[in-house]
Amino acid sequence: MQLGRIRGTVVSTRKIETLTGVRLVIMEPLDSDLSVVGPPMAAIDVVHGRVGDLVYWVGSREAAMAVEPPFTAADAAIVGIVDRVDLLSERGSPA
Repeated sequence: MQLGRIRGTVVSTRKIETLTGVRLVIMEPLDSDLSVVGPPMAAIDVVHGRVGDLVYWVGSREAAMAVEPPFTAADAAIVGIVDRVDLLSERGSPA
């Protein structure tokens, strides 16, 4: 799983049948320091996050399995909303 931030929504008048009713968003991938690490991408959102929410997402096969029926055409899927990120220092204590 990877971190990301929802930056906007996608409106589509036509979708493949397996994505009917599935929300699409624009998401920026982030690293553990919450810095942007790649270009924005479209993702399916199965947790109904809001613009600005910190989320975790999966890609590839896992993304295609995030909706029913599984194996739909998806490269990225948001599967959780992040409440907090705690990083440990090299000594194992909170940073």
